[in-house]
Amino acid sequence: MDFFDVVIVGSGPAGMGAAFEIIKGKPNLRILMIDQEPFSTGGMRNDCKMNFTYPIGFPEEYWEKQEADRALNQVIDYLKPTILPKANIEIYSKRAERLGCSLVDISQAHLGTDGGLVLIKRLLAELNALGVTLSLGEKMLSVDDTRRFIVTDKRDIGYETLLIAPGRKGFHFLQMMLQSLGVPFVDNIVDIGLRIETRFEHYPIVGDYYDPKFYFPEKVRTFCTNSGNAHVVKERYVTSRGDVWYSVNGHAYSADTHESNGLVNFAILKTVRFTAPLASGQAFAENLGLQAALMGGNKPLMQRVGDFRLGSRSKENSFNSDLFDFPPTLKDCCPGDISLAMPAKILRAIWKAMKNLDTIVPGVLHPSTIMYYPEIKLYANKPVYLDRNFRVTDRVFLAGDGAGTSRGITAAWASGIRAARGMVERIG
Repeated sequence: MDFFDVVIVGSGPAGMGAAFEIIKGKPNLRILMIDQEPFSTGGMRNDCKMNFTYPIGFPEEYWEKQEADRALNQVIDYLKPTILPKANIEIYSKRAERLGCSLVDISQAHLGTDGGLVLIKRLLAELNALGVTLSLGEKMLSVDDTRRFIVTDKRDIGYETLLIAPGRKGFHFLQMMLQSLGVPFVDNIVDIGLRIETRFEHYPIVGDYYDPKFYFPEKVRTFCTNSGNAHVVKERYVTSRGDVWYSVNGHAYSADTHESNGLVNFAILKTVRFTAPLASGQAFAENLGLQAALMGGNKPLMQRVGDFRLGSRSKENSFNSDLFDFPPTLKDCCPGDISLAMPAKILRAIWKAMKNLDTIVPGVLHPSTIMYYPEIKLYANKPVYLDRNFRVTDRVFLAGDGAGTSRGITAAWASGIRAARGMVERIG
């Protein structure tokens, strides 16, 4: 059996943040980082948009501002971001406030999907130079915390301390690990919404503020705005029963390396929390995703705003004529009627928010604007933690978006730092 002082499962920002922090405190420890994918995963691979202002990305039940700010300063030291300029924030904020909405002013950096890959390559090279063993394409299958070893699809690996740090796509995997460890958890929160795609001139705020964060009544918000060379993509998910469904997402390439396609996309999401009875947000999301896949012929749905306002489904010719003057960037998508697939209460709240947004930034509800469905963000598992360092058993720690300690690249890295400090203390 191979043995390491530290085993890190997941090579995204949470795992990287932990590895760098552990090396800083204990440079001679044997550290192994594994990932089931044949490449380093995590949010830095997709658009690499980073926020550096609390509380964005920091769940407030786990993070106080002072602690988050200290961690963000460390993240900045490692990632060396170039903060994007902003303009006219007061104008948009006043418009929002008059409608009972708000715009959050956030320090942001954006590398794009291609720039994120360059950053990942640099960070992995630094970890390798510091002695971290990286094993890509190795999948963790189970854990025996009594005897302190994990089983992968390639070998058994002993550990002194273990960090499980999956992102959102590792949601189901983490649930299985928590169940096997006997760690109580809930997953009662989920974000359900649309991905909006329109022309730059119909959402010109992105020229002043790259990823504007608007908050609306009824727990609706904008999220993950992309502009320049921007694209909508689909993400494949598989349920525990083996059923396949798709969520949509968005990304953009670096402005330095790609010419603009003149389009903007962003998510508009409503947070749904189940309390009585306490239900699984993941199960709810999966059922909505499967229903959309059924209606779309195993593809996500898309509908033009002009058709939606007329109460009509979109058809193939809706995307080629009249005022519908740009093709969708997600070609593998089915024109249809989103109102048949999306729960009415959620759709009503989102449509109200979109009308407010069209008052704040006139033009976003142009007839050509495309609404893609579903965009679903699993809010993460909420395990019972034993201390402030996200420890769940004597020697097992969690970090990252899948574990509910963060939502985004910078906060995930910060959560890895906190977990690492607890791991170093356990090793002694």
